[in-house]
Amino acid sequence: MSKHTENELESGVLLVAEPFLTDPNFKRGVILLCDHQENGSFGFILNKPIEMNINDLISSFPSFQSEVYYGGPVQTDTIHYLHTKGDLLPNSIKVLSGVYWGGDFEQLKEFIKMGKIEPKDIRFFVGYSGWSAGQLNMERKILSWMTVNGHIDYVFGENKELWKNVLEEQGGTYGIIAQMPPPILN
Repeated sequence: MSKHTENELESGVLLVAEPFLTDPNFKRGVILLCDHQENGSFGFILNKPIEMNINDLISSFPSFQSEVYYGGPVQTDTIHYLHTKGDLLPNSIKVLSGVYWGGDFEQLKEFIKMGKIEPKDIRFFVGYSGWSAGQLNMERKILSWMTVNGHIDYVFGENKELWKNVLEEQGGTYGIIAQMPPPILN
């Protein structure tokens, strides 16, 4: 995995919560930034699974054993998905190499029924993380987020210790930060 230099924010970058960020939505969170424009940014928290399956949320969805994640506090009544099948699923948007966002939902259901998309190929999210114009840049200036290059393994791999693992892989100061215990809050 490549190390991230302080490049401009862009699609495919990971936002890694600073160790003392205490907002419960983002504490020790790793967010895949899916879009960053002048008028705002959005992404999905990769390491906050919820105790639900996609079939628990959408009764008309084909039987499919896919865990659902908390994508963020914005529009928690919506469902989004990241997947590896951008070459197959129409209207998918490339986020980074091998990772795509969205696409034709009805076609997605058909491909699942046909077995062309398996649980390892997709991750579902309830809600998303969003920032208004200039907000994310301001949060970086006050050191709420570290930035790291995204990688497909961060999105679809094991995420139990994702925050720690991402930082350790960067080495140096990031590796030291990864060893910090969570803050104790009263």
